[in-house]
Amino acid sequence: MNATNRRRFLQKAGMFSATAFLSSLSKPIWARNLESALRDAEGMSPDALASEEDFWYYIQQSFTASSGLINLNNGGVSPAPKTVQEAMKRYYDYSNEAPSYYMWRILDQGREPLRNNLAKMAGCDAEEIAMNRNSSEGLETVIFGLQLKAGDEIVAAKQDYPNMINAYKQREHRDKIKMVWINLELPSEDENYMVQQYVNAFTSRTKVVHITHIINWNGQILPVKKIAEEAHKRGIEVVVDGAHSFAHFDFKIPDLDCDYFASSLHKWLYAPIGSGMMYVKKEKIKNLYPMFAVDDPMKDDIRKFEALGTRPFFIEQAIGKAIEFHDMIGSERKEKRLHYLKNYWMEKVKDIPGIKLNTSLHPKWGCAIGNVAVEGKKPQDLDSFLLSKYKVHTVSINWENIHGVRITPNVYTTTKNLDVLVEGIKEFVKV
Repeated sequence: MNATNRRRFLQKAGMFSATAFLSSLSKPIWARNLESALRDAEGMSPDALASEEDFWYYIQQSFTASSGLINLNNGGVSPAPKTVQEAMKRYYDYSNEAPSYYMWRILDQGREPLRNNLAKMAGCDAEEIAMNRNSSEGLETVIFGLQLKAGDEIVAAKQDYPNMINAYKQREHRDKIKMVWINLELPSEDENYMVQQYVNAFTSRTKVVHITHIINWNGQILPVKKIAEEAHKRGIEVVVDGAHSFAHFDFKIPDLDCDYFASSLHKWLYAPIGSGMMYVKKEKIKNLYPMFAVDDPMKDDIRKFEALGTRPFFIEQAIGKAIEFHDMIGSERKEKRLHYLKNYWMEKVKDIPGIKLNTSLHPKWGCAIGNVAVEGKKPQDLDSFLLSKYKVHTVSINWENIHGVRITPNVYTTTKNLDVLVEGIKEFVKV
């Protein structure tokens, strides 16, 4: 967008009619400005809006991000926007007025509407969605709940998340199932290669395949549906780790053709820390044991996976505000912006001698998460350098064959923030 259009955008974003002004007096200035910016952006395509810094500046104002630290480790856990923070605090105060009454008789009544809203986002039946605390809890509910016997084989990748790897190893130790590990060479844009790594590991004894939708170490998106199709041809059940994919890029869970899926809502949905969701295909619910005991573990009711005992209702109910915030931005807009930010810094460093990118620039194979390495230097040294010299918070990765620093911007990240990152990487290369 040229300078004239940018000025026009800012002018429109700051304009309010008398009616709009009077109706919004109770809202903070950042909220009024954001409303105006959203109205002005209605006619812009997601691609065009992705690089419109003036618009995303107003999104940034919805967060309480530190001005003294550039947080580029949103892949671990993301901050929640102000509306989510405020809702959680409000529900917490409300709960403490009379906990057993307000939690169980009032706030708990909001779970079914929340289930419906999550299901709409996920594109599935509400009777297939359960709420919990994170993707590890959801996936381990599946891993330990599957009815497997000694000799049954599970196919998974060495690049999967450690909690899942350890859960399968525990089942291997306790139940004498057999783990078959594949080793992915990443990054990759070769769909056939990635699919075949899984297919080649399938045997007549394979009962389950575990697929990470987007690898947390370097942001590689896997062709889940193609792998799932091959698995189902052979009668193999499909478990998908969607910790980093749900609300990150645009898809519906049924698009993946999986049987089980779990995600952490405190990552890309920006829900309160300690909120998660799991999906179980309707016909699979009955035969999956819940993590915590219920009256009938074989009942065909998704709610059997929510028997967590007393839990933080104030966190759960604030998820609703996170859904509203996500819908306000729009899934496609969000995906385009996140991919734009990843490519913005990667394009600026990819030709520097000694730099190695461990993430694809192509939108089919990556989105917000990027990973960079410097030849001859340790990832943890770059991580420490960026934090100490530039106050840029990242995370070093040394897992299997992936070595580098993971960079994860978010919707509140500006290109000015990323310019600081680029400067820091350039200086580190010289050290």
